[in-house]
Amino acid sequence: MSRRPLPSLTGLRAFEAYARLGSMTAAAGELCVTHGAVSRQVHALEARLGVSLVAGARHELRLTDAGRRLAEALTPAFDMVAAALPGASPDAELVVSCLGTLAMKWLIPRLPAFHARHPGVRVRIVESHAPVDFSRGGLHAAIRIEQGRAPEGVRVTPFMAHHHGPVLSPALWAETGRDLAAVLALPRLHSETFREAWASWAGRAGVALPPTRTEREFEHNSYMLEAAAAGLGVAIAPWAFAAADLELGRLVAPYGFAPVADRYVFLRPRLADNPIAEAFGAWLQEEGARAPAPPAGVGVA
Repeated sequence: MSRRPLPSLTGLRAFEAYARLGSMTAAAGELCVTHGAVSRQVHALEARLGVSLVAGARHELRLTDAGRRLAEALTPAFDMVAAALPGASPDAELVVSCLGTLAMKWLIPRLPAFHARHPGVRVRIVESHAPVDFSRGGLHAAIRIEQGRAPEGVRVTPFMAHHHGPVLSPALWAETGRDLAAVLALPRLHSETFREAWASWAGRAGVALPPTRTEREFEHNSYMLEAAAAGLGVAIAPWAFAAADLELGRLVAPYGFAPVADRYVFLRPRLADNPIAEAFGAWLQEEGARAPAPPAGVGVA
């Protein structure tokens, strides 16, 4: 068997800790060495490999393309070594980045089923709607709403269709006399995370939006849904976000939910071999297939 041309494992450990934790100081703390020792090990690794792994000013370092590729390979490799060590805990943690409202309204209520199937796994949900960057470390998978090609180095598994439509409180719906023109004249609620929701829905529904005197914007979809339930106006909301409140009678969706080209997708690093993430992705596909279809409503014609 030929000898593996590996550089110093100390240097690889120092670089992997920095790439995963995002700072030399944090890496030094994890490895119980000084900040300078981590920096020297990373520089020595760069010299040994003949490439730059990090770039930028001292306090604004970032991974280069070569650094990202190496980090994507090192973190799962070290995870596998740690899991194989004698005496290693059988428990495991899966860190999943997820859209906040989807986590609150759809994912977390379903998690008991996953835990019942995998009792040794701890699932930690991290709220975010930002583009996913697995090179920063500490993140095993993510859930987003996306369409099109997968980002480089990322595996994408669609698990549920996406629909959206207008929702409002039952009392406000009754006040409109169930008239579309009256509904469209109500205060329009928006979420900062998708300001184009009204224009997107109107284009698909073939509706010309009349001017409205009041626009109300909220930081998150969850806030927007609470505002709609409180009677502050009408919102365009995804079916997956609004379904629980519709079932409870807090909201109504008189015009149903129209399909959107985007899909809910499960993302994980292409190079990482993570059986727990694979199991979670398969479970998401089951739950997505099992989720009830949205109501069609009365239409807007």
